[in-house]
Amino acid sequence: MPNKKQAAAETRGIRKTVAYQLTWFMVRLLAGICISPNTITWFGFILSLGAAALIFTGHLFAAGFVVIIAGFFDMLDGALARSTDRITVFGGVLDSTLDRLSEAAVLLGILHVYAAGNSVPGIILVGLALVGSLMVSYIRSRAEAANLKCEVGIGTRPERVIILALGLLLSQFSFALTISLVIVVVFSGITIIQRMVNVWQQTKKRP
Repeated sequence: MPNKKQAAAETRGIRKTVAYQLTWFMVRLLAGICISPNTITWFGFILSLGAAALIFTGHLFAAGFVVIIAGFFDMLDGALARSTDRITVFGGVLDSTLDRLSEAAVLLGILHVYAAGNSVPGIILVGLALVGSLMVSYIRSRAEAANLKCEVGIGTRPERVIILALGLLLSQFSFALTISLVIVVVFSGITIIQRMVNVWQQTKKRP
């Protein structure tokens, strides 16, 4: 049976393969017209703001589609940077920063939905989802600053984006959005534990 490290490596490999299959055509097209990866990053962020605006105005189904498209552009910027050898430190920081703001914007839009309906449990769930998603990203950033790899976890950003998008697309059904938030909270919590254990395992081998 594969150990935890092999399983984590296989999971990362599957994610990279899926991302490549989804983006390779657009990467070739954009590379040919000289659009910079940072431009793609900003465009994805603007789409996320648009999704948040749609949620604020009650258009949850349409917002779900926009969240998916924004998530696609989130994969595309990194793939374009690698393909055209335009990976920069600033581009990485910009991408990470706008990713956090994008996710926060969508969650704040959902928060407005629950606040308008006076749903205290919903408000609490959104708060937990926001804190959980930020902590998942923070642990990775802090680990990488210490020269450690920390990409493990079942609740990374792509998974969270898909889950939230599905919740929005199915929001016409009772509790669909709430269930998606519960899943995000649970997956984020598990990922926080997975990443902390992963960091601990790496640091205990150091002198």
